[in-house]
This record gives sequence, structure tokens and C-alpha cells, in this order.
Amino acid sequence: MSYSKVLVIALIVAALTLAACSAARPSPTSEPTTESDGAMEMDSTQSSQDFAPLVGGFYEGGDVLFIHTEASDAGVADMLTEMMAGPLVVLVPELADAPADLLSNVYVFTNGLQGMGPFGFQPDIFDAVPGDPAYRPLRAVNLVEWSADATPRELDSVAQLNAAEADGDVTITRPGIVVNMPILVWPGGTR
Repeated sequence: MSYSKVLVIALIVAALTLAACSAARPSPTSEPTTESDGAMEMDSTQSSQDFAPLVGGFYEGGDVLFIHTEASDAGVADMLTEMMAGPLVVLVPELADAPADLLSNVYVFTNGLQGMGPFGFQPDIFDAVPGDPAYRPLRAVNLVEWSADATPRELDSVAQLNAAEADGDVTITRPGIVVNMPILVWPGGTR
């Protein structure tokens, strides 16, 4: 599925979600007010896209949509904030200390085919989605670099990535960076 089709699907999902939420809740007032139970109702003219824009990636040959919320590295948090045109990706250095059993993997391309990934190359590849026993929203970042003599091509699964690594076309390094990347849409499912 092309990026434009994924974007259209994401916009439709966001519109349906917003419509369902607005039908289920009273619209906010322009000023905070105290309810009888002491809760505050706040004005909000922003959409969910203002807080966490959807990003496209791949899983087992299919498309996924996910968000970035926190990162363990200041440079990565800044890069993702800039990539998302402003919504803050929060710096949480302690994420780097998360035990391995709380992490899934994401594979991020540092060169190769131009695309919508954080470095300006192809979209990220994920190793697990909701429903998989190995799914975790916290992701260990794996950097993928095409070798100088390889012909870059789009890869859309961990199996393709592993084959490219076995052939010497790419190298994969794990810099110890963790990013919270919940997946919201995946092949065969949505939240």
C-alpha cells in the first residue's frame, strides 16, 4: 500500500475517532470550569493529530501507523519532534534502562531509498504488532545502513531485512536508544 493510501486511511480513522469522541462527550467550554465533583473541564480546539501525528511503517509486508511519544536520547527526541512538525517527543533518559523483555525492535534506515523515515529514508520496519506475544510499545532502535556496493531497495519485513543482512547488503547496529512507539493501525487490526 502506498504512503498516500496509508495517509488517507489514517485520516479517515482519525476523523471517525474524533467524530465518535465528540458524540460521546459534551463539547468543552472556553474557560476551565469546576464540576460538582471537583474535576476540571478544559477548552480544547486541538485534534489528536496536533498531539501525536500518525507515522507510516512496515510489518511483515503490510503497512502500520504508529506514534512517537517519548525517547531516551535528546537528539532523537529533537529529531522526531522536528519530523512531526512540532508535537513534542518527550525526553525520558530512563527508557534506555528498560529491561530487554519490555522491548520490541524497530529498524530505522540511515541511508538508501529516500522516504518518510526519520533520517529521510524508507519507513521503519517493526518486528511485532498488537496481538503478537512479543509486542511492546517500547522499541529498541536498530539502525540499518546499506553497504556502499549494495543496491538499496525497499524492505518491508524483518525477514527481508535479515536476508539483506545475511547477503552483506546492510549492517544493523543497536545504539542503546529506546523510543515509545505505540502502533495504532496494523495489518488486520486497529485500536
